[in-house]
Amino acid sequence: MKSNLLRRFLVILITLLSLNLVVRGQQKFDFPFQNPYLTVSDRVDDLVGRMTVDEKISQMMDVAPAIDRLGIPAYNWWNECLHGVARSGLATVFPQAIGLGATWDEELIYKVSTVISDEARAKYHEYIRNNSHARYQGLTFWSPNVNIFRDPRWGRGQETYGEDPFLTGRIAVNFIKGLQGNDPKYFKIIATVKHFAVHSGPEPERHSFDAVTDERDFRETYLPQFEMGVKEGKAYSVMCAYNRYKEEACCGSYNLLTRILRDEWGFKGYIVSDCGAIKDIFIGHKIVSTPDSAAALAVKSGTDLECSNIYLNLKKAVENKLITEQEIDVSLKRLFTARFLLGMFDPPEMVKYSQIPFSVLDSKANKELAKETACKSIVLLKNAKNLLPLKKNIGTVAVIGPNSDQTFVLLGNYNGTPSDPITPLRGIKEKLAGSSEVLYAQGCDWVTGVPGQKSATELKAEALEVAKKANIVIMCMGITSSLEGEEMTVNLDGFKGGDRTRIDLPDVQQELIKEIYALGKPIVLVLLNGSALAINWEKDNIPAILESWYGGQAAGQAIADVIFGDYNPGGRLPVTFYKSVNDLPPFDDYNMKNRTYRYFTGESLFSFGYGLSYTTFAYSRLRVKSQVNKGDSLNVKVNVKNTGKVGGDEVVELYLSNLEATVPVPIHALKAFKRIYLLPGETKTVELSVPPNAFSVIDNNNKRIIHSGKFQIFVGGRQPDHKDVKAESGILKSIITLL
Repeated sequence: MKSNLLRRFLVILITLLSLNLVVRGQQKFDFPFQNPYLTVSDRVDDLVGRMTVDEKISQMMDVAPAIDRLGIPAYNWWNECLHGVARSGLATVFPQAIGLGATWDEELIYKVSTVISDEARAKYHEYIRNNSHARYQGLTFWSPNVNIFRDPRWGRGQETYGEDPFLTGRIAVNFIKGLQGNDPKYFKIIATVKHFAVHSGPEPERHSFDAVTDERDFRETYLPQFEMGVKEGKAYSVMCAYNRYKEEACCGSYNLLTRILRDEWGFKGYIVSDCGAIKDIFIGHKIVSTPDSAAALAVKSGTDLECSNIYLNLKKAVENKLITEQEIDVSLKRLFTARFLLGMFDPPEMVKYSQIPFSVLDSKANKELAKETACKSIVLLKNAKNLLPLKKNIGTVAVIGPNSDQTFVLLGNYNGTPSDPITPLRGIKEKLAGSSEVLYAQGCDWVTGVPGQKSATELKAEALEVAKKANIVIMCMGITSSLEGEEMTVNLDGFKGGDRTRIDLPDVQQELIKEIYALGKPIVLVLLNGSALAINWEKDNIPAILESWYGGQAAGQAIADVIFGDYNPGGRLPVTFYKSVNDLPPFDDYNMKNRTYRYFTGESLFSFGYGLSYTTFAYSRLRVKSQVNKGDSLNVKVNVKNTGKVGGDEVVELYLSNLEATVPVPIHALKAFKRIYLLPGETKTVELSVPPNAFSVIDNNNKRIIHSGKFQIFVGGRQPDHKDVKAESGILKSIITLL
């Protein structure tokens, strides 16, 4: 009681000083909330207490107008930074998120997001200096997308880190930390994990679709990465999804937004709706019948901020007693707490992030990091007879394919604008300047039916002519973000509304590859895409295949570096490459049976965690206790040696299998990983830690528990083949008894 009275006395004293006297630096304040020496909670309480109900409601939408009488500037909450500051002009553009996932490199991801937040802060303060408060100019960013890429047909899977909750969570935690910074008082920017919670297509149905799972899949697949992002990453914002989950609209679900997110996980930040999702509550999902009812349901469930303007109906909802002004205040205080924690109402000299110079934008160091990240994201899928790397003096090189020389293909979606994007053709030309001749032909369009200046016959004839003159053919094929993406109008063969209806290459591309192959020339196939491709014929016939994703501004440099041996590829697949959609359940089935490597019982084309190198690695001396107590971490050590002739990166992967589970569990699941670099002949001891909850299961009462029993761990440079784990496979294994 005494401490509370003392605190109230101090607040009153400081408030009086701030209103009537000269305070620190000869500064006077019109209102207590302007005083940076008060606590954030006291400042927020003071500000909200001075606002009318109309002013309060106006601040709960993405376009928040100025409140001149209180000195509150306008603010637009909507900004994006999926793989670089997006939609706001010049920015360093890193590989699309799926490529970031393919790096399997936590330290690198932290560096990438630190650069992104540097550029975000620099751009924000430049906008403020010019009194500009438009969309894509603020400090609240709606990234990262941590939804699980459960099915390769989903067009927005490119925005995710892949199909595995643990890999996604680890990448997300580091991405969030780099964005939000490490200052004890201020956020650098605010990260938003999205889309909470069970959301991954189909795109055309997302405004009315009900995703249904059992509690086990919900807890084992769809929630863990969100929980990691909130608890460990400390993300201060969460975006709720368009769809329903078990008949509740995600943005109107008290169970998702309050019981789980706030009560269970301790989330303290604010929740924002996806754009238009509140309208979906009464138009698409038909859960309620009126806009005011939808607005009240969303706020009472926990959605503090709306992207759109249905919250204008909150005034009517208050009048109709659907919600109280006090309930609105709860959300409003969360929103202003975020703005105060970003330092928006404090002198710039008090906020260290305001000192980041505008010159950091597109700097040489940032460009170099974009190139390094692009290199690390490339996955070598096949290299028969060590065709790669090629010699630079190889003679004549033909670069063929629709993805060879289009800059937009490099960028994926939700992208910024790089100053000097480098296509594969340009990267190869610059790499071979003075060493070999480079010829080019587009060869075909991405799909049949795309209008162009030349006919399909002309394009193919040019490609065949160029290939005949070459010593080696590099074919840059795949798809683009103009075919796969968010709720699109594209409806061509293999594509529907942003999603894919088939997962092989479009027919026109397959035909071109086969005709070039028939010439008898050695071929390097380079794939640029945001999702898995069923390249069955190509795997059987093309000697060298690279997966380069949408590699960002430096994609062309990275591809050339890998092909011609200046970089040894070490990326790993963050998704399973299936042979056909016929191997998968229906797209709109959200149950995880026979989906992703954890539950897929068929034979994959390329497995999750797979990737080759120009060198070889050997594993030895696996050290792990045979017994561990429940609640303890499992510490693992293993020696890894580069047994080849060139230096390179290896990704050490640890998988866990529950051998005595009495409930359904994954076949095996990734529980630790680390990317390392080794010189030729070098050996390193790699230490990995498996957390206690890795041994948990969801029991038949839908509770997470840890049972005693036997587990098997697998450690190596790839995922174990669950059908036949042989000693000679290079995967080390050990049985662990959990006491």
